[in-house]
Amino acid sequence: MCAFCEAQMKNDGFGNLIVHRGEHCFVIMNLYPYNSGHLMVVTNEHTNQFSDLSAEHMAEMTSLIQKAIKVLTRAYCPQGFNVGLNLGEAGGAGIQEHLHWHVIPRWFGDANFITVVGRTRVLPESLEESYNKILETWNSI
Repeated sequence: MCAFCEAQMKNDGFGNLIVHRGEHCFVIMNLYPYNSGHLMVVTNEHTNQFSDLSAEHMAEMTSLIQKAIKVLTRAYCPQGFNVGLNLGEAGGAGIQEHLHWHVIPRWFGDANFITVVGRTRVLPESLEESYNKILETWNSI
C-alpha cells in the first residue's frame, strides 16, 4: 500500500500529517519537506493517471491549492511558491503510483538547493511545529 493510502486510513493528527480532508482530495504535509510548510494536495483515489481525474476532482484540487497558498502566505510570509505535479519516474515523482501536487513556499536565498547538492534538509522548525502552525492557520481561514 502506498504512503498516501496509508495516511488516509489513520486518524487525523501529527501521526498522519493530514491538515484537511475534502470530498475528493486531501492536504498533507510532506514528511521530507524541501522547506518549512511544504504541503501536498493529494487525490483520494489511488491512481497515477492524470486523465483519470473527474472534473470534480480537478475543481477541488485547484480550490485546495489556492487555500494552501493562502494558508502558507499567512503562516510563513513566503516571497514565492513552487506548485507542481510530477508524473512518472522520468518526471521526478517520488511516489509514482499516487497523484499529488506540491505546494512549496519559497524565499530569496532559501537553502532549497542543499537537498540536491548536500543530500540533506535544512529547516528552521520541527515538522510538528510546522504541522501545528499550518493546522491552526488552515482552520482559521
